[in-house]
Amino acid sequence: MGLFNKLKTGLSKTKESINEKFNSVIKTFKKIDDDLFDELEEALITADLGVNTSMDIIEKLREAADEKKLRDSYELRSELNRIMNEILDGGDNSVELRGTPAVIMVIGVNGVGKTTTIGKLANLYKNQGKSVLIAAADTFRAAAIEQLEVWADRAGVGIIKQQEGSDPAAVIFDAVNAAKARGIDVLLCDTAGRLHNKKNLMAELKKIYRILDRELPDSSKEVLLVLDATTGQNAVQQAEQFKEAADITGIILTKLDGTAKGGIVLAIKNDYNIPVKYIGVGEKIDDLEPFDPKEFVDAIISPDDDE
Repeated sequence: MGLFNKLKTGLSKTKESINEKFNSVIKTFKKIDDDLFDELEEALITADLGVNTSMDIIEKLREAADEKKLRDSYELRSELNRIMNEILDGGDNSVELRGTPAVIMVIGVNGVGKTTTIGKLANLYKNQGKSVLIAAADTFRAAAIEQLEVWADRAGVGIIKQQEGSDPAAVIFDAVNAAKARGIDVLLCDTAGRLHNKKNLMAELKKIYRILDRELPDSSKEVLLVLDATTGQNAVQQAEQFKEAADITGIILTKLDGTAKGGIVLAIKNDYNIPVKYIGVGEKIDDLEPFDPKEFVDAIISPDDDE
């Protein structure tokens, strides 16, 4: 299956949700007026774009309708597509891999698919011909290390670990030395996501940052937050809280194939200006895709789709 078709399939529930609501409104209101915009705003909010983002989109739709003197409500579809593209277009969706090793820290609360995502990332980079090492620095959650070992084995990459309850920074230090000694291309660091104790989380992450900065001054350091798309606005709130605790460079959105709440991609980007770097569109080890804003928007509301 091609990437775009895979994306369309994975986003089918979100597409149905947004398209259904959009089509229902424009069939009810043939003419463009205030009632139509009010109904469209409500439709976007219920599709999990969030209140602020939905209001911003409707404001831009109003302006476009005035400027272009649009009369037919069906003409709003291409404008909606254009506006969504504009929201997602203003950031760098690529992952920087500079230095040997390049570092990717993965953060996120329990249950969002963080461990699975690290395994998928390891597989993705290995398939690109890169050598990969995983640092199991989430030492507080029971069974986290064992689960990560299973994924490392599936991806066919190495893992650096210590006992449960060890100092996460010590694990990172060992992993950095191992990665340098082995000439590893990408070091993937799992970290604890204890949002209920943000102060401890911040202190722990700062300690890890210091080690990485000291030991790998010339390497890129991505900090990717894993969010579960099925949680909708809860994921948006997690993004806000983690942004206070960590210097997030991007988001990995998991479980998009199982939800109608894919609109949160727009909410996160619009409200917090954090770019999405990867999306999970399935359960298999290769179901993690680099995020393409245009393909994403076209998959949920194409400019000329009258379904």
